[in-house]
Amino acid sequence: MVSTPTRPQPEKQQARKQGPGSSATPVRPPATLPVRLRTMYRRFWSALEGNGTSKNGSTYYLILGSTLALTAIGIMMVLSASSVESIAAGKSPYGDALKQGMFAGIGIFTMFALSRINVVWLKRLAWPAIIAAVVLLGLVQLVGAEVNGNKNWIDLGGITFQPSEASKLALALWMATVLAMKGKLLSRWQHVAVPAVPMAIIIVGLVLIGNDLGTAMIIMMVTAAALFFAGAPLYLFGVAGLMAAAGTAVMAVTSSNRMCRITSWWTGQSCADGVDANYQATNGLYGLASGGWFGVGLGQSRQKYSWIPEAHNDFIFAIIGEELGLVGTVVVLILFAILGAAIYRVVVAQASMFHRVLAGTIMVWLLGQATVNMSVVTGLMPVIGVPLPFISYGGSALLMSLCAVGVVLSLAREQMAPAIRPKKMLKFKAKGRGTVPKKKTARKRA
Repeated sequence: MVSTPTRPQPEKQQARKQGPGSSATPVRPPATLPVRLRTMYRRFWSALEGNGTSKNGSTYYLILGSTLALTAIGIMMVLSASSVESIAAGKSPYGDALKQGMFAGIGIFTMFALSRINVVWLKRLAWPAIIAAVVLLGLVQLVGAEVNGNKNWIDLGGITFQPSEASKLALALWMATVLAMKGKLLSRWQHVAVPAVPMAIIIVGLVLIGNDLGTAMIIMMVTAAALFFAGAPLYLFGVAGLMAAAGTAVMAVTSSNRMCRITSWWTGQSCADGVDANYQATNGLYGLASGGWFGVGLGQSRQKYSWIPEAHNDFIFAIIGEELGLVGTVVVLILFAILGAAIYRVVVAQASMFHRVLAGTIMVWLLGQATVNMSVVTGLMPVIGVPLPFISYGGSALLMSLCAVGVVLSLAREQMAPAIRPKKMLKFKAKGRGTVPKKKTARKRA
């Protein structure tokens, strides 16, 4: 009986063609949609976290490049947005831009200085910094200047300084230091709350006395971020969120100005006394809408002719949209996204709780404040006086933002390979880790 030979399988044929020494590649079935989505998700987070790319300095230079680009855009747009009203007031059209450039120069120098030192040095400054912040915030209520209903500024020899901006960095540094000392005790709510929450309440209270709800919201965001990156129990955030919402509602109800802003934003109508509290936001949307894809041209804004109050400050994003169009606003968004992704790489690479909490808090502070500002300009939130980091006019905000980036750059520098790492300016030696003195051997006398 003759047996009929069977046709060999495709895998076997491929193996025969490749020869006896080669290995056949098995044919894999096509991946299903859930598998593809899971693979894409893992690749996305792998690319976002870096996974070793920080050693070649990419994270360090991404943070540095995006920060410098945003600062340069800010100086350019401050010049464009403030020149018209400066001329109308009989001042130099370059005055505000030169002042912003001066603070940018000081901030960039400080940023590079902070990036070259060991962050552990900053632990020694945590308590003096938070005490100085509380004292300055108290002095604001005694000798401070009031601008547009907010009492937040201190006049130092002709230069106004805003202590509430410095308190953000001081609080982030102090909370990182205190929470790192608590360590494993943070699983208990008592150790989470004390002393971090009372100190945050003191700072927020002093800021609210000056009638600055926007800055108080950012400081509360900084506090929540520090507790989150320290590993506090999640149920505490739910309780704190309810308490913060109740407190915000009480403050809104007890203030006619805040209620007017909220109702005008919600209904689009004027208040009972005829005041249009939505005037600024409406003209900001007009500016964004008239910009189109590519804008009306740098310096050609129409809304900056006193149609948008504080055009060079809180609503500078609307001027960017009008003069540079959708392309200009997208560029700003991309730069903030690059900055956030690069800082996130620094956060996930930290083993020390102090480093992780400090970098994570700064990330939430800068990106959260930028999100609030752009949400206000685009009409997603009621009008709140929060500047756009690196771009809005204001020396105190710009200086503190650049100092915060300098702290993150110091952490990113430590992740780089030693061969390409910028040298430190100061070296830190922990106690008990100094050089061991050589033992003296006594010679025996004959």
